[in-house]
Amino acid sequence: MNDSAAPDLPRRRPVWLVVVAAALLAIVVAVAAAEAAGWPFLAQPLERWLSQRLGRTVLVTEPGGTGFSVRFIGSVRLATPRLLIAAPAWSKAPHLLLARDAQFEWGYADLWRATQGQVLHTRRVVAQMLDVQAERRADGQASWALFPPDKDAVETPLPTVGSLQVVAATLRLDDVPGRMKLTADAVVDGGLRLNARGTYREMPVQGTVSAPSLAASAALSVKASVGRASLAFDGTAAALPRLDLIDGRFTMQGPSMAAMGDPVGVTLPTTGPFHASGRVQRQPGRWDVEVASMTVGASALAATFVYETRRTVPLLSGQLRGKRLLLKDLGPAVGVAVPGAPAAQAPRQAGKVLPDRPFDLAALRVMDAHIDIDIAEVDLNTRWLEPMKPLRGQLRLAGGVLLLTDLDARAGQGRLAGSLHLDGRGTQALWLANLHWDGLRLEHWLRTDRDVAAANAGKTATPYATGRLEGRATLRGRGLSTADILAALEGSVRTQLHDGTLSHLAVEVAGLDVAQSLGVMIRGDNLLPVTCALADLVAERGVLRPRVLVLDTTDSVIWIDGTLSLAGEALDLRAVVTPRDFSPLALRTPLRVRGSFAAPEVSLEKGPLATKLAAGLLLALINPLAALIPLVDPGDNAAATQGAAGCTVTAQQAAQQARKVTRKPTQEPVQGPTQELPKGGRR
Repeated sequence: MNDSAAPDLPRRRPVWLVVVAAALLAIVVAVAAAEAAGWPFLAQPLERWLSQRLGRTVLVTEPGGTGFSVRFIGSVRLATPRLLIAAPAWSKAPHLLLARDAQFEWGYADLWRATQGQVLHTRRVVAQMLDVQAERRADGQASWALFPPDKDAVETPLPTVGSLQVVAATLRLDDVPGRMKLTADAVVDGGLRLNARGTYREMPVQGTVSAPSLAASAALSVKASVGRASLAFDGTAAALPRLDLIDGRFTMQGPSMAAMGDPVGVTLPTTGPFHASGRVQRQPGRWDVEVASMTVGASALAATFVYETRRTVPLLSGQLRGKRLLLKDLGPAVGVAVPGAPAAQAPRQAGKVLPDRPFDLAALRVMDAHIDIDIAEVDLNTRWLEPMKPLRGQLRLAGGVLLLTDLDARAGQGRLAGSLHLDGRGTQALWLANLHWDGLRLEHWLRTDRDVAAANAGKTATPYATGRLEGRATLRGRGLSTADILAALEGSVRTQLHDGTLSHLAVEVAGLDVAQSLGVMIRGDNLLPVTCALADLVAERGVLRPRVLVLDTTDSVIWIDGTLSLAGEALDLRAVVTPRDFSPLALRTPLRVRGSFAAPEVSLEKGPLATKLAAGLLLALINPLAALIPLVDPGDNAAATQGAAGCTVTAQQAAQQARKVTRKPTQEPVQGPTQELPKGGRR
């Protein structure tokens, strides 16, 4: 019997595998069908889930539930005839967002970041009508915060939009911490037309933006004003309305240069009225600004800046240059109010002259800066001193600490150098100054009415003083304003005159020498050689006291002592003149300068003067001519020479110490010996 092979029979698949495959296929088909249909049955469940998740009413349909669709493949895409997101319970607004015939798209990563407290980014918005009414309270709570904010966030950021196309849009923003109330109406339909109005920091705001196209590169025109500050821009932009790329010309003007930085969040000093024009370019994370012309008051400046915003702390770098800068035009930046500039934040006390406007220390912490300064001429806002020509330095701002280093200013054929330091990290500003000067020729640096009158007549006047001035100042202070810092001033100032001369008339007038003053005026003023001139001052708790303040000439020695209180803005100084020569008619009594900075009073010391006058009256009873005897001054060359010797010794010590400080810049100057003033005009 022949055996034949049995035929192979097909194996039967397990029933469960068939069922699973069929179920998966059914699910895929169902999901595909639902995705194609837009999941219309999810409208009400989605409303309930979103309302519960966000803690406020959310509606995604019109009554009746028609026209709604949502899709989830690739991204979340919502299309609805109405999207309503209510305002939080504390808000008085009717809603946060109301959109009609709208389409929205969100990426899953965008939604995840929003749930973690980061900014909500919407990739695309298309709508017939969009109405946004946003509020932020004084405590920082914002109606647009749909999810709990990041615990490390300083404030709740505004949501961002990638692509926006809206036939009609309205935005109402009431931001209490930002002191802004704004209403804007816009149309985005291939182009952009926007009108905005409201208030910012209690100042009226209005502006218009127009762009005929939202193409890759479209024309853009902006006109805006905040109070008396205004901005005009004409150029091109890309990726509207985000303004990722812009390039064009601008003009800005207003009551302060600080308003110039407001549109891009740059901290600039408060100044007098300004006008600027130039070119601005922006790309993501960076602004490039070329200020071709900028006037601040009567100052003429120019600048080139780069502002980088993608750093952890934004950085402003570049160069500030110009033909002329008047110090008074920067007055508000150091606490001085000037006409046309914003008013001081705190009222000035009656009878006070030192700047008391509070520093804006918070502004020092908003960004970092690295600016090179090169100004051809700096006017010091006084008619008594010639301008500095030029002034150069480097301004650094980092972590709330402002430094002016590599300072190099030229004046009177001499040089002022050193550094200034303002630390704004604490609740009060800490100010440090380390300055030194050399080669300042008084005859070129000082200006007097006699110089001006002679120059107007085409002549050259005899100067009141000549010589080369050198010195050093090491000072520090702490406070909320310039006045506070000066009231707490500590440190020392030392300056000395070399190869100097002084007006003969000025010396005789200071010594109340009537006869010799008349003689000098009759024959004409001349210059007396100065043997030694030294001022060595110490500052303690805002009070300046001279350790040595002496001027030795071939005619007389002048000593000054007393106090100058920066804390109380008060003067109490005494000048004593020791003559070397004979005078037939001299009062020879110490001069006193007292009173406040606002109203100083110059008087004669009554004791010595009364003694001379009383003696003169008694002698007049014998012979009228004898009344002049007490006014005769024989001079005392020995006493004057002995007193001036201390000046010479101290000056030599100061010169030695200056050489040591030059070799070791961090070393504190050695204090010189204290000189006591003679009483009654004699030492």
